[in-house]
Amino acid sequence: MLWNNGLQGNALRIAETPNSPLCVVAGPGTGKTFALMRRLTRLLEVEHANPKRILACTFTRTAAEDITRAISQLGIGDADKIATHTVHGFCFSMLSSEAVLKSMGRIPRPLLGFEERFLLQDLRNEVLGDVRKCGKKLDAFSAAWARLQHEEPGWTMDASDQAFQTVLLAWLRFHRAMLIGELIPEGIKYLRNNPKSPYRSMFDHLLVDEYQDLNRAEQTLIDLLANGKVVIVGDEDQSIYSFKYAHPEGIVEFPDTHPSTEEISLDECRRCPQTVVNMANDLISNNNSRSSRKLLPKPGNPPGEIHVVQWSSMEEEAEGIAEFIQARVDARVVETGEVLVLAPRRELGYMIRDELNSRSVPAHSFFSEQSLDGKPKVIDESRAQQALTLLRLMTNWDDRVSLRCWCGFGHNSLADKEWARLRDHCESNDEAPRHALERLADGNLSIPYTGNIVERYRLLVKQLRDLDGLTGQDLVDAVFPSKDDWATPFRDIASTIEDIDFTPAGLGDAITRSVSQPEMPVDVDYVRVMSLHKSKGLTAELVVVCGCLQGLIPYIDEKASPREQLAAIEEQRRLFYVAVTRTRQELVISSVTNIPRATAHRMRIPINRAYRSTARTITSQFIHELGPQCPAAITGQQLLDMTKDES
Repeated sequence: MLWNNGLQGNALRIAETPNSPLCVVAGPGTGKTFALMRRLTRLLEVEHANPKRILACTFTRTAAEDITRAISQLGIGDADKIATHTVHGFCFSMLSSEAVLKSMGRIPRPLLGFEERFLLQDLRNEVLGDVRKCGKKLDAFSAAWARLQHEEPGWTMDASDQAFQTVLLAWLRFHRAMLIGELIPEGIKYLRNNPKSPYRSMFDHLLVDEYQDLNRAEQTLIDLLANGKVVIVGDEDQSIYSFKYAHPEGIVEFPDTHPSTEEISLDECRRCPQTVVNMANDLISNNNSRSSRKLLPKPGNPPGEIHVVQWSSMEEEAEGIAEFIQARVDARVVETGEVLVLAPRRELGYMIRDELNSRSVPAHSFFSEQSLDGKPKVIDESRAQQALTLLRLMTNWDDRVSLRCWCGFGHNSLADKEWARLRDHCESNDEAPRHALERLADGNLSIPYTGNIVERYRLLVKQLRDLDGLTGQDLVDAVFPSKDDWATPFRDIASTIEDIDFTPAGLGDAITRSVSQPEMPVDVDYVRVMSLHKSKGLTAELVVVCGCLQGLIPYIDEKASPREQLAAIEEQRRLFYVAVTRTRQELVISSVTNIPRATAHRMRIPINRAYRSTARTITSQFIHELGPQCPAAITGQQLLDMTKDES
């Protein structure tokens, strides 16, 4: 039978385990996807399970797409009817179909990071008088929702917390928006309060991948859907999303919190060379908050090629890495689609990408999570934010969040007081902000001291008129000019859209998905350049980790407490562990000795010594932690000379 083809040991147990809870701890490259697909195959072929009553879900769109792709390759009739979702995607679908959000008077329009800045500016005037304090309040509430702290005995809000929540929810309701962190708690509330809901008994089997990336609320939602028939898969050593309140303790504690759970470990790394596995073990053993489990090298795997290399400057690193990759590609040692370049900052990645392209080695970068950075108070430093806002208003003229942002760009206080006057008028007269602005612009309404936002509105009307009817590449060129560096990430995203005549809605949706829930391409014919975070779930023959400097990886917040710093270093160690275990054959770990002084200051990189224009850097502590099997560092020129000798 297909279901047990190639299975043995613990992988076979995963496929055959009865329908009690199953907790699978699977290290990188241990074949978890293969084992899970065989479990699904057994459910369909042997147990004749209804595929519509099977849910496979995970944390990121990339992982969800991986599951969908693996299911499609099973070759079993009706396997494509298995439901595959991210946890947020499923929850959104559930709440929307049950009209829960509508009954609550909420619109599921999530805020992007830069849009939250306008929210905080407006709340500042109503509550605390300080944007930073408002930001801390917002972070605390998001964390409480994600961790379900409000359900714990003794959890209370003081008067300022309650006042903040009141004005926060009022702002969100007026602007017809939600914080993304509200979605899962609302789903939990709905399921708990409606035990007869069809969603409580919709699935006979749940498979949850990357369980360590889910926060406590998401893990609780899974319990409410599972009815005990659940397989969770994860690895505490690959938990890298604390900024999204991931709860890796959940997979460690799962057997204790879920009676009758069977525990299975997948520890043999089939993917990585043996030396890389041993280095990864030495690295992650420096984390105290973990079990003593070790990744095992697969007998027969090659030792692999590992190079620890240092260059004199960022420019030399970019040129040298590009020359090294070009030599490997020209010698047919590796194909371009089998090369990953991982960088802790997009500036480093862009330099290597540009060098590769200048050598006719096709390369694309994926740093969209940083592409909307900027200062909304300064017009020239918020061009990307304005462009996406414009796209959204082209699609939905009544998008109140986008309209709020547009009216505030370039103003020293983001036009908070002017917008507050407009909002007060709208709430008192039950009038939409756009209609009020239109009447203000036409002179048919007077609201004192709103001149700035009225001028911004007039500019918006003109730009929308100029862009009307544009689609496809003409739209991209108009909104994201090729001459502007800030536009490059968005032009890259646009180039991946299959429909050449895409609309503003299609372009805006693609950008929003890429920024908020990025999906990494597979089966490509170009070098992929990205952050370490984005590499999770990917593999390649050749992996280059550049910019391995103290202050970049790991980054240490000097204002944080010693305990917070230790937790941050441990998570970044897990991130480095993920990065080095992407390779199937060759690994390059790269650093530089000098960096422009202004760059070091901007990136907050610790330096040994500063000169007039340059600073001497400190190599990442993680390189030393790779243990005795990690080779000694060589210079960039030595690496290139070695490559020439081999060819």
